[in-house]
Amino acid sequence: MNIDTREVEERMAHFESVCRREEIKLTHQRIEVFREIAQTVDHPDAEQIFQRVRKRLPTVSLDTVYRTLWLLNDLGLLTTMGSSRERTRFDANLDSHHHFICAKCGYTRDFYSTELDHIQLPDSVDSLGEIEATHVEVRGVCRQCIDT
Repeated sequence: MNIDTREVEERMAHFESVCRREEIKLTHQRIEVFREIAQTVDHPDAEQIFQRVRKRLPTVSLDTVYRTLWLLNDLGLLTTMGSSRERTRFDANLDSHHHFICAKCGYTRDFYSTELDHIQLPDSVDSLGEIEATHVEVRGVCRQCIDT
């Protein structure tokens, strides 16, 4: 499932603007890696992105995809999900949102909640460090897995 074309165009324009501001070359490979994430709602991991981009750019390497993803993350153009024990997933949706993750198949989708956006964290969290962002990952079993 892909997202609205206008949203993809806005994400691509933001990507290009940040790269120009930071003097990062807008290579064809970087553009295609970012476009792949920007146009989908499934929060792909690096291997999935590699497989999809390779259909358009057969010469792209997995190493290039990984280096591009971490560069985009460092530039604040992506966020990551998942623990270090899992495959890291990448998300170009920088709007405040949360995630549903299927524990069986890994299906991952955004959901929005004003209440969760303003969740009150316990005071003990302050002693751990300075909070930059909060999001909720809801884990469960997706409808497709329930029905099979």
